[in-house]
Formats: sequence, C-alpha cells, structure tokens
Amino acid sequence: MTPHDIFADGFKTDPYWWEAAPPDDEGDAPPPERVDVAVIGSGYTGMSAALELARSGVDVVVLEAQRFGEGASTRSGGMVSGGVNVGKGGDIETLYGRARVDEMLAEARDSYDHLEEIIRRENIECFYARTGRFVGAHTPDAFKAMAAKVDDLNAHADAGATLIPRERQAEHVNTEYYYGGMTVDRAGGVHPSLYHKGLREACRRAGVKLSAHTRVEGIDGSAGDLTVRTSRGPVRAKEVVLGTNGYTGKATPWHRRRVIPIASYIIATEPLGRERVSALFPSGRMIADSKRVLYYFRPSPDGTRVIFGGRASFRSRTALETAPVLYRYMLGIFPQLAGVKITHAWNGNVAFTFDRVPHMGDENGVHYAMGCNGSGVVMMSHLGHRVALKILGKTNRASAFDGLPFETRPFYTGVPWFLPTIGAWYKFRDWMDRRTA
Repeated sequence: MTPHDIFADGFKTDPYWWEAAPPDDEGDAPPPERVDVAVIGSGYTGMSAALELARSGVDVVVLEAQRFGEGASTRSGGMVSGGVNVGKGGDIETLYGRARVDEMLAEARDSYDHLEEIIRRENIECFYARTGRFVGAHTPDAFKAMAAKVDDLNAHADAGATLIPRERQAEHVNTEYYYGGMTVDRAGGVHPSLYHKGLREACRRAGVKLSAHTRVEGIDGSAGDLTVRTSRGPVRAKEVVLGTNGYTGKATPWHRRRVIPIASYIIATEPLGRERVSALFPSGRMIADSKRVLYYFRPSPDGTRVIFGGRASFRSRTALETAPVLYRYMLGIFPQLAGVKITHAWNGNVAFTFDRVPHMGDENGVHYAMGCNGSGVVMMSHLGHRVALKILGKTNRASAFDGLPFETRPFYTGVPWFLPTIGAWYKFRDWMDRRTA
C-alpha cells in the first residue's frame, strides 16, 4: 500500500471520539466582570475544579480560548490508570525521597478511585470499564526491570500488577513484538470525549458560568485581588485556577517555562468487527509498552476498531503527515492488519514536566495543576478537584504533589526546541535495545 492508500473514504483529521461527543459552546456567555474564582482552561483540570467549587456554593467561571472540549482532554487515547506513570523514566526517589514517592503512589491510587466516584455520582455515560492494562516489555532487560516495579506498585498503589512471561502474553495481546510484560488491574478505559461532555454537563447543572472563545491575555494583581485580562474584557477574581497544561501560553510565562508540550498522535482503523478485534486483544486490556518513545493502543469502546497512538514525530507535524508513520508502527505490532484502512488521525499536546511528576501549587495567587505526563484523564481530574478543596479549605492534608519544587531549565521559555534532538536519541536507543535483545 502507498501512504495514500491507507486512508478510508471520508477520512477525518478530527478525533474519532468527536463522532459521539464533539466540542461545543453551549451556554457560552461573555465572562462576568467579577467572580470568586476564575478557572482558565476547560479541560479535565479546569472542569473538575469548577465543579467542586460550584457544588460548594462558589461563584466560578471557566474561561476557554476555543470551544469547550476542544483541547487535549478529548484528544487522548482514553486509557486510565492509578499510579503506573508516576515518575516513569525519572529518578524521583533521588529528588524527593522514598517517603514522598510512596505518598505520590498512594495518592495516584486514590485518584483512580476519585475518577470512578465522579463517573458514578454524575451518572456519566462514557464507556468506562476497569479492563486493566498490559505493559509490554520491548526487550528482555525491560522485562527484568518490571519485576521490581510490580512489587512497588502493589505495595503502594494497590495496582494488582502481575508479571506475564512472553509465552503467556498472547493471552492479552496477539503479537510477537514484546518479550512478555506486566498486567495492571487498577487500570481501564474510557471514552474521553463522552467523559468530558459529562463533566461539562455536570458543571452546567451546578451553576458554573462558562465562557468559550475567551482567550486569556494576562493576569494582574496578587492573591485575593486578581484581574484576568481576556479577549472579551477583564474579569476580577479572588482566586485563579490555571489548567492549561500542554496549551499553556504567553499569558502565564512562569508556568509556561515549567511544562513541555509534546504532541501525541493517534489513528483509528475502519470498523473490523468485534471478533477480529477481540482476537487482537483477548483480555480486552489497554496496551502500552516500555520504550522511551512508547506506543499505546486499545480496542475502541464498542470493540470494533483499533485505536493506536504514539510519538510519531517530535517536530511540528500535522495528523495527516504522521498518520502513515503510526500506521507503520501499528503493523509492526499487528502485521495481520496489513491492508486495513484508517478513518481518523489526530493529535494533541501532552504536558510533561522536567521531573516527570505532576505538580500542584500556587504562584502569586494563581493556583495550578499541571504536567499530566501521560496520565491526564485520572491525574488532572484528581488534581483539579484537589485545587478546589484547597481553595475551599477542605483538605485534611496536603496533596503529595502540592508544593514540590517546580523546576525549569536555563533558556527554556516554553518552546521545546530540544525535542527533535532528544526524540531522535531516544528512538535510536530504543532501536539499539531491540537490535541487541
């Protein structure tokens, strides 16, 4: 097949998830002149914070530069976990100590329970299921490294993790690509756009004011008396919550210097039928792997398609340009899908931090929850909620992610010029690991 032949008739560069729940601007109104709390960004962070605040009687507005649900929250793979990705790839124990890492893992576990509670409480129909996850080892050494991680996850995150040798991996994913792996029971899948739609509907019911197409241009003042300058006029607020993550811009330069926006790319196949998809994912688990430049993939919520994602490029590329790259990656895992066409390809920015840990805190009166590091559905829903509790004074103890040193790097202004070089190095190391396995 030529690159052009992989596209089905009617191919779209919008997320597959938008077929069921597209972004909207329902209830949009100009922002009020004054509120108790102004929330910037309508993703999982902002909506979760706004919902908790409004349920406690706080006058709150959400300011969104585009339509509600147009950012990364509805562009993810919809894979959820509790504790699996905390500090992945970084030595956070050296940075923060064993006791703090244990607290992070325990809170990551609780964050998963919080997601389930929100879905139940707000009656959100979003195909949520605790299906579990399989993490494939891309080399024998990666499999050995998982042995120590299994004990840690079970001890501190109640993950239900189990090592799976290579001769048994076909029970979970029908491929010869991996050298065994690890299953995690405290994990699952969700339709990310339907979940976000449920959150924004819950916010509307709770009385949250919503202002779409309202771009924030800057924040002036100090804690207790802040002015948010927007494209539709100023908003005065006692408190501000920033939840822009991978779309953090020049309006908040301090925060922008502390998150690294990395594009993640995803494709969706044409309908293949439940029987064929079930043969690829026998246990129905979400799949990720141990590479530095990882793949993540899953069956669609209705069980008829394959959703496949990864870092197809570390440069600025369109979803159309990177779709053939992802297609090639997918065939590397599932050669049996040769000839299958794709109906959707899209991308969204994931916010990483330099220590690979989510951060919560406040800077000059602006509260923030930033740096999902690939676990946005769970962690940003949870940390948005925790920010709201902090503002309300309802926390019994501080979040393990609150008040950590939020570091940047010299000369970094928020534009990750170094990503192509680092990405190429990581890809080369992954390739070498496979060559010498």
